[in-house]
Amino acid sequence: MGIGFRELLVILLIALLIFGGKKLRTIGSDLGAAVRDFKKSMDAGENEASEQKPLKQLPGNDADFAASDKQATKPEQKSNT
Repeated sequence: MGIGFRELLVILLIALLIFGGKKLRTIGSDLGAAVRDFKKSMDAGENEASEQKPLKQLPGNDADFAASDKQATKPEQKSNT
C-alpha cells in the first residue's frame, strides 16, 4: 500500500497551493543541498575511519582470561583428602 502516482500528484498540488511555486523551488534546492552535504560528510567520515590505525591490543589479556575460565570450571573435581 505505497503512495501511487495520483496520491503523489495530489500532495504536490496541495503543497504548490500552500507554499507557492517560488517557495517550493527554494525548499527543493535547500533540501537537495542538505542531502548532498550529508552524503559528503558521511563519505569523509568513512574515509577518516578507514585511514585510522586499529587500536593496539594488549598482550596476554585473552590468555589470562582463558586460563582463569578453565580454572573456574574445575572445582567439581575436588579430592576428598
